[in-house]
Amino acid sequence: MTDSAQLTQTDPEKRYDVFHTDCAARDVVDHVTSRWGVWVLIALRSNSLRFYELRDSIQGISEKMLAQTLRTLVQDGLVWREVEPTTPPQVTYGLTDFGQDIGEPLKELFDRITRQLPPRSE
Repeated sequence: MTDSAQLTQTDPEKRYDVFHTDCAARDVVDHVTSRWGVWVLIALRSNSLRFYELRDSIQGISEKMLAQTLRTLVQDGLVWREVEPTTPPQVTYGLTDFGQDIGEPLKELFDRITRQLPPRSE
């Protein structure tokens, strides 16, 4: 990896070079903006949810895709995961501080979009 693709703690002025193919920030952006990543972050923005609650709140997502998406967002440090040792295990997910920080502009974006759309006819 080149210097431009890394962020060092010793030099806070250095930034990730997001246009470099080896940039770690690029992977996080890909995960956040993936088909389901953005919806998981939006769904978790106000409270933590159990796996099945999250699945039910995001229409159209399969359990497999939800599990894969959650796994990558946990690895990226955007989502935390807590397993309660019950039978079957109860797994709860929520946003980390980093996830809250990333999710806020997404919420604002969706608020702006929905304000501009014509009213829904029921």
